[in-house]
Amino acid sequence: MATAVEIATTLVTVGGLVYMLLVLAGARQFGRDCRRIAAIGANAAGFAPDVSILKPVKGVDARMYAGLVSHCMQQYAGRFEILFGVGSADDPAVEEITRLRAEFPECAIRLIVCPQRLGTSGKVSSLVQMLGEAKYDAILINDSDICVSRNYLTRVMERFGAAAGIEDAKVGMVTALYRGRTAADGNALTLWARLEALGISTDFMAGVLAARKLEGGIRFGLGSTLAMSRAALAAAGGLEPLVDSLADDYELGARIAQAGYRIELCGEVVETAVPAYGFHGFWEHQIRWARTTRDSRRWGYLGSGITYCIPWAVLNCVASGFALWSFTLLSLVVLARVAVALSVGVGVLGDAQVLRDIWLLPLRDCFGLGFWAWSYASDTIVWRGERFRLRNGRISRA
Repeated sequence: MATAVEIATTLVTVGGLVYMLLVLAGARQFGRDCRRIAAIGANAAGFAPDVSILKPVKGVDARMYAGLVSHCMQQYAGRFEILFGVGSADDPAVEEITRLRAEFPECAIRLIVCPQRLGTSGKVSSLVQMLGEAKYDAILINDSDICVSRNYLTRVMERFGAAAGIEDAKVGMVTALYRGRTAADGNALTLWARLEALGISTDFMAGVLAARKLEGGIRFGLGSTLAMSRAALAAAGGLEPLVDSLADDYELGARIAQAGYRIELCGEVVETAVPAYGFHGFWEHQIRWARTTRDSRRWGYLGSGITYCIPWAVLNCVASGFALWSFTLLSLVVLARVAVALSVGVGVLGDAQVLRDIWLLPLRDCFGLGFWAWSYASDTIVWRGERFRLRNGRISRA
């Protein structure tokens, strides 16, 4: 039995090491592709179609207002409007939108009350109702807590224009990587918030780049940015089929890809605010992410268990009786894990927080492995205070 455990942990650890090398290759390729697209896209400078930005909101999240302000301060050659959707006129977010309209009277901001609950997902129900109010053919959807640069719209929409210089390019969606932003200091800078932000930059985004490298592109969307034309959205069946989906961003990108369009990953990186999590909030959020990914990419997610290679390498040391070769393997794994954190987190995402918290990588990997294993224990998730049951990507009241 001891020998079997030693062999198993060795194979899994080596598999994790190979995965780290794949991520490094994916990060390098993404950087090359961004530079190539930028060169091609020089001809697309000034490509600025009119855009309707749809942002469903519910309640007031940490640092949400700063993210809303960043959307109003776009330096964009075309026209754009921002539609905020709320389920009720009594939602606390309404006051924030009113404040935003007063602060930016020159910006086309509209508040859309979306009273109909078309499915289990209140977010998608709002999006369906908001889409009918949007003026323009270019649609961009992103989450309420996303903060962007002043050139965000320019860089995202120019990616469609740059695609015209690529043979056989039929881009249906542009999506974007993101990094998690914690509070700078004080009581809001909790251990759990730091672990979540570190996981976003060195685990989740690393997985996106690995999938892009392995599959020759991506076949899904990220909720940080879902830019598309009405034509591509219509070809994918619209938003209505997603009203009971939890991973609506992933599913929307997948449907657009299945409709024959390409999904492009933009070089623009945005930020999402990470709340001052306590352990309970961290646990609920991570389990929701894990079970969402499990249902979206079943076989890929099953194999992702090997990606938490530091705890596997430690287990291998124990199983081998602390043999010298096992410590060599552990050293290689730690080196590769740090290289991934620096290459993806710092190099691609520009996340300086990774340098601050890089010493937490072993703990982050241990929690990640635990969440991966526990995600198979149940189908229940908690989302914005509501409890749901997740089956085959669809949610229902628990």
